[in-house]
Amino acid sequence: MHQATQPWGQHLVLDFAGCPRQFLTDPVHLLAWVNELVIAIKMRAFGEPSIEHFATHSYESAGYTVIQLIETSNICAHFAENLGQVYIDIFSCKEFDNAVAEDVCRRYFVPSTVIATPMLRGAFALELAEVG
Repeated sequence: MHQATQPWGQHLVLDFAGCPRQFLTDPVHLLAWVNELVIAIKMRAFGEPSIEHFATHSYESAGYTVIQLIETSNICAHFAENLGQVYIDIFSCKEFDNAVAEDVCRRYFVPSTVIATPMLRGAFALELAEVG
């Protein structure tokens, strides 16, 4: 017997291009973004966000990465400052509003191009064993 399960989690992947460089290179701006995003999608931050600038050896990869643990999983983003590109992952086992999350991210990074990919994680059928 197969029974569909509820999805275990929700994952929103945002790929932005054409973002003004000044929004990708200011750590104060990036921290304000992640703090507002956590509140807007009704999550609770678990600790402080981590922000590191690295990959300076590569023109295409150089930029900040921000990781914010939330009580239900994480928010992770990389900012390819020389390309004007942003890659954001929001994953949570608690439901959140994809449109609200995307809106906050668009306001902070002003992309000319957006690819938004919402996904449900763990949405598969379980094989239930009969006991007896």
